[in-house]
Amino acid sequence: MERDNILRGEKVQLTALTPSDIPVIAEWYQDASFLRAYDSDPAYPTTEKQLAARLEEQQSSKNGFLFAVRLLESQRIIGILHFDGVAWTHGTSFVSIGIGEEADRGQGYGREAMELGLRFAFDELNLHRVCLTVFSYNETARKLYESLGFRHEGTYREHLLRNGRRHDMLLYGLLQREWQDNSRR
Repeated sequence: MERDNILRGEKVQLTALTPSDIPVIAEWYQDASFLRAYDSDPAYPTTEKQLAARLEEQQSSKNGFLFAVRLLESQRIIGILHFDGVAWTHGTSFVSIGIGEEADRGQGYGREAMELGLRFAFDELNLHRVCLTVFSYNETARKLYESLGFRHEGTYREHLLRNGRRHDMLLYGLLQREWQDNSRR
């Protein structure tokens, strides 16, 4: 990865969202499997207008950073990465990522986007801690987060009801020094 451009990797880059991205993201918000991996809210379709309003609010927040994840070769948007609830006084934030299309998952794009995002969080924003939540049934995401150095810190037991079954929501955290130690390997 280029060290000078902290938002650009070998396959993907993090960029601003544009109005032309809204219809693509709105398609993802019609996909219940995407929604059930990305959010604990009910998997309910969202219109372009609703989504545009939500994304505009997130982009204008002083305590968050919303990125499009784009393929370098085509500039096609394939996902979103969001730092939310930045507590500047404490140097902490939550992060979330979603890769929209099934065909784009499992290609290493999410890993590279998270590495870029974490570099931005720790090296540019000077955050001390980044945390996230993940659903216990999302084993692929859990493996990714653990391979990036995130540690399981707690469990919201039986937090979700999906398909008539209760599932835990897991809390993971990563400290700046752990990221630095992990990224030197």
